[in-house]
Amino acid sequence: MELEAIYHRPKLNWSYARDERTVHVRVRTRKDDMKLVTLIVADKYVFESSKQEIPMRKLISDALFDYWQAETTPPYRRLCYSFKFTDGEETAWLTERGFQAATPVTNIGMFEYPFLNPADIFTPPAWVKDAIFYQIFPERFANGDPANDPANVLPWGGKPEWNSFFGGDLQGVMDHLDHLNELGVTAIYFTPVFEATTNHKYDTQNYLKVDKHFGDNALLKRLVDACHERGIRVLLDAVFNHAGGTFGPFLDAKAKGESSEYADWFHVKEWPLRVEDGVPTYDAFAFEPHMPKLNTENPSVKKYFLDVARYWIEEVGIDGWRLDVANEVDHRFWREFRDTVKATNPEAYILGEIWHDSMMWLQGDQFDAVMNYPFTNAVLDYFTKRLTDTEQFASEIGALIAAFPEQATISAFNILDSHDTPRLLTQCGGDHARMKLAALFQFTYPGVPCIYYGDEVGLEGGADPDCRKCMEWDPVKQDADLFRFYKELIELRKRHSTLRTGEFRFLHAESGDMRLAYERTNQEERLIVAINNSKRARKLVLKGCGSEWRDAWTDATVPSTGNRLELTLPAFGYRVLKADN
Repeated sequence: MELEAIYHRPKLNWSYARDERTVHVRVRTRKDDMKLVTLIVADKYVFESSKQEIPMRKLISDALFDYWQAETTPPYRRLCYSFKFTDGEETAWLTERGFQAATPVTNIGMFEYPFLNPADIFTPPAWVKDAIFYQIFPERFANGDPANDPANVLPWGGKPEWNSFFGGDLQGVMDHLDHLNELGVTAIYFTPVFEATTNHKYDTQNYLKVDKHFGDNALLKRLVDACHERGIRVLLDAVFNHAGGTFGPFLDAKAKGESSEYADWFHVKEWPLRVEDGVPTYDAFAFEPHMPKLNTENPSVKKYFLDVARYWIEEVGIDGWRLDVANEVDHRFWREFRDTVKATNPEAYILGEIWHDSMMWLQGDQFDAVMNYPFTNAVLDYFTKRLTDTEQFASEIGALIAAFPEQATISAFNILDSHDTPRLLTQCGGDHARMKLAALFQFTYPGVPCIYYGDEVGLEGGADPDCRKCMEWDPVKQDADLFRFYKELIELRKRHSTLRTGEFRFLHAESGDMRLAYERTNQEERLIVAINNSKRARKLVLKGCGSEWRDAWTDATVPSTGNRLELTLPAFGYRVLKADN
């Protein structure tokens, strides 16, 4: 028994409120070290009469560890607890005081979940887990109104450069809502639409005004209303880490120096504001002089941006915010931001852009979710770059599931590409089969899938700015097969609730192998996804799966022998099977 590998601490992802009655408790052990792990729970004020033992189930594993979880419903909303470990030969107990040789006889020294306060529960909006998102870069989606084109607009479909404009606008989105409805999209995430000088608009000039080349505030409201009529939610992009170089307060500080009323709106290292040897004398996003960092600890700055957050929800009816460079803004601001947004619309979705471990933002007091780039990287390494085998991939995914509370996992924003990365098809070397496997995993894994505009019709593109090509609207040039595939994926996810909220378990993930199988299950149904991520046809035998399986696409019966399921998978092929629970 390797005691050094055992780890637990209260709160965070280790013990948390799943809802107003239920607490999830987790503990880590060395992989394959324990035969049985038991959670001992009680109420500390009536310890003896309330004490009970709950067998823990193995939630998931990674390369080094097993992660165990148990669910308990404390009758008085208080919980003290300890763990019992058995490896078949030895038994040990763990409390907050360390390892013990016998079961605790009092509550003294046990771990505690002091009280299940409803205000502390991490509760993302209920609609999010069912959403299918679609990311739109407005300048490149469709040109619906040539009258508002920039003076230097280029013909639609040209090669994108850092400073090129093609005339995409909000009317263009309005004109193509039928496309999104046919695809099955239920939510749109727009990159910034506010007044700015660049084509990407991450250098905001006016946070209360839609950019004139996209339309105006009234048009955005009509678009949001039209989306809502079609059952589509709308998320806008907020850049509160930094403003643009033409933002009024920054221009004032630049002109008046320390005497400006906006001097403390920015993080100034030395006046006057200038650039020396390529480095600004003020903090800026990635040393970019045109993107000065905002001082969100300043009360005036805080009030301004909280008013902005409230305005677009109240006046235009948006359904939430995606927050750019969210990890560089102070936590206190985000807590006040959440209070403001949720007071305006409790069902608004708050999505942070964070590329790394984001646990500190996902405790119920800041964001509902983050853009799940650790998921993105794991999927791309396995399906597109083929840098990892199935065992390594399963290890990365296992660690990711163990790292967050269940609510965070099922509301995470799962992307495979975006305006910041090469396109999925390009990363697959133009191989549609590999692209389909990656998308299949995305849509059958816990979390909220998002399609980057154009992926569904075969749009390709390398690193920024090439990934920001104009959307292809010529039906002859669109990939009808890919569109049909994405449409079927969306229908599959909508049809099966277990793909949205069910438990996830790997069934086959072996070293040196490129065959993968996993199960999603809830009280009503079970789904098995089997994938062959290799260049030749392979057989896959799954044992202990039960019988009476049907193909999830065709409903045809899949032959099985007892608990043995034998599948033949073509090169870069897959099967999705379903069964009633």
